[in-house]
Amino acid sequence: MDEREIILGCIAGRPKAQKALFDIYAPKLLVICLRYMKEVPRAQDTLQDAFVKIYKHLPDYKFEGVFEGWVKRITVNTCLDQLRKDKKTLSDVSIDDVSFKLARHDHSIEKLMADDLLKLVQSLPDGYRTVFNLFAIEGYSHQEIAQQLNISESTSKTQYLRARAYLKDRLEKIDND
Repeated sequence: MDEREIILGCIAGRPKAQKALFDIYAPKLLVICLRYMKEVPRAQDTLQDAFVKIYKHLPDYKFEGVFEGWVKRITVNTCLDQLRKDKKTLSDVSIDDVSFKLARHDHSIEKLMADDLLKLVQSLPDGYRTVFNLFAIEGYSHQEIAQQLNISESTSKTQYLRARAYLKDRLEKIDND
């Protein structure tokens, strides 16, 4: 079955097509969930919620653009919804209140495996992790992040800069080991 047949099969409610869609995209989407959620069980639960939304909204998919991008956006939004449900809000902080140093130690990253990097991102405090993922990985602008999370644009920038400083500090510790 090609992607279009799988999507149409899911819309028709065929379990084989639903399983095929899950098997193809679950590993990729779980990685997204793991970037937002600290614990694996929460990430898995959020993935399940994302798939419920994906299946529910498949009839709305117009076969325009890349399907993988469509399911990733639903997954990111599901992660954000889960974080909102958990009432883990981002504090409204001015960018002027942030002090940090950001020297580049790119060779530290070379020492890390993908799993180690994921663990570093997961170790970020919730607000930092959310903004870091949206800005650095998903490519949202600070204005879009502010609208999505109902925070100010300066708070988004602040959270991102603090996330970078936090990761830099952790990388320096790894580099010194």
